[in-house]
Amino acid sequence: MGKGIPSRQEDYSAWYNELVKKADLAEPSDVRGCMVIKPYGFSIWEKMQAELDRMFKETGHTNAYFPLFIPKSYLSKEAEHVEGFAKECAVVTHHRLKNAEDGSGVVVDPAAKLEEELIVRPTSETVIWNSYRNWIQSYRDLPLLINQWANVVRWEMRTRLFLRTTEFLWQEGHTAHATRQEAVDETEQMLEVYATFVEQFMAIPVIRGLKTPSERFAGAEETYCIEALMQDGKALQAGTSHFLGQNFAKAFDVKFATKEGGLEHVWGTSWGVSTRLMGALIMAHSDDNGLVLPPKLAPIQVVIVPIFRTEEQFNAISQKVNLLKAELQQLGISVKFDSRDTHKPGWKFAEYELKGVPVRLAIGPRDLENNTAEVARRDTLEKQTMAMDEQFPQKIQDLLTEMQDSIYQKAHTFQQENSQRVDDYEAFKKVIEQPGGFVYAHWDGTEETETKIKEETKATIRCIPLNAEAEEGQCIYSGKPSTRRVLFAKAY
Repeated sequence: MGKGIPSRQEDYSAWYNELVKKADLAEPSDVRGCMVIKPYGFSIWEKMQAELDRMFKETGHTNAYFPLFIPKSYLSKEAEHVEGFAKECAVVTHHRLKNAEDGSGVVVDPAAKLEEELIVRPTSETVIWNSYRNWIQSYRDLPLLINQWANVVRWEMRTRLFLRTTEFLWQEGHTAHATRQEAVDETEQMLEVYATFVEQFMAIPVIRGLKTPSERFAGAEETYCIEALMQDGKALQAGTSHFLGQNFAKAFDVKFATKEGGLEHVWGTSWGVSTRLMGALIMAHSDDNGLVLPPKLAPIQVVIVPIFRTEEQFNAISQKVNLLKAELQQLGISVKFDSRDTHKPGWKFAEYELKGVPVRLAIGPRDLENNTAEVARRDTLEKQTMAMDEQFPQKIQDLLTEMQDSIYQKAHTFQQENSQRVDDYEAFKKVIEQPGGFVYAHWDGTEETETKIKEETKATIRCIPLNAEAEEGQCIYSGKPSTRRVLFAKAY
């Protein structure tokens, strides 16, 4: 099976694009900027979704669903919000088509113009807070902890599968609280949920931080984020959690009766991750042979490939494999027995290597005689012959656990080796240009300086790291006093 994937060193962008397609994760659709997520890609997203949904529910959240269409007037109620999303909105203006008089097809019926245009949701704060006005009357209704799994549309001119598409899948949490502190605690809690998921399941280390005022979510008082480093030295924002203050509560007049008998606006948060995490998963771990998937998110954790020449050999191997498969599944391991006779074992090996299946077992007639199996691990491409004794299923489970940790440690080492502290602008420009990575440097706190650095180097302040120690210094650009270093990088 010829993979036909460029190397990362040769062309990282082409490597990524081809890998997404060759590994059967997704493909472009006929609608510009939109993608078709194929079954194998969607099965990875489903595993992500299942783990995140479990974590959300463990923290007291419940799922709901809100309309895809948002009245235009809703977006006008929160000034910063509409300004932040106005250029990305898709707008529905008519509700009917009709046949063209010349028989050329269908056209928009001019008589079917909507009285008020509808926005295809770019995010749901406005439509959700409009509902919250009816749901929240008293302190007894708080906190309100809602999440929804949905699709959104943000019109994009330059797109890339998973990383930036016009339509994408995501979850968005929207919560309402009685006090400012409760809302801040919620915002920080959900950031930690995201960080835990990305580190423990996606095996990607992240930096937790605050966005600068210019990079905040439109309508938020603070935006918290997690930043991950990809193999080409660029950063990728892997999740955000927003403290909304009372901005949307005031815009939609969401008030509650307090215990003391007063009437106050509630405090809000919103938080979300999207199918962009699929892009992060691919770029953080994969190699020139194909995907490398952390076992916790691999749709198939173990694939068993039989090697046989005769039907008799196949039947004997199948008997053994079916017993082994049941034992592995009892341990919660997802197993595929590839019994196809339409492809040779070598072709299958290449296919599962490309798709990032963590462990491959090859079993032939000689293995049956010796009660052994060839065990190949995807992350290091190492092979070994192991006895298929009573401990064999547990050994495979232990191997998967070891691989999960090993993949994380490799990414963590890469992040550390590609993180630098710089103290002057010339050094900063050299590092950002080549080899890139995370750069910790002093910044004077002004939007003017932030903009200048971005214009001159294409590097942005990814975040102000949380819990970073105070450190007196001078801004690398302006020379003005600074009290801490911030994280710079070029980013997706």
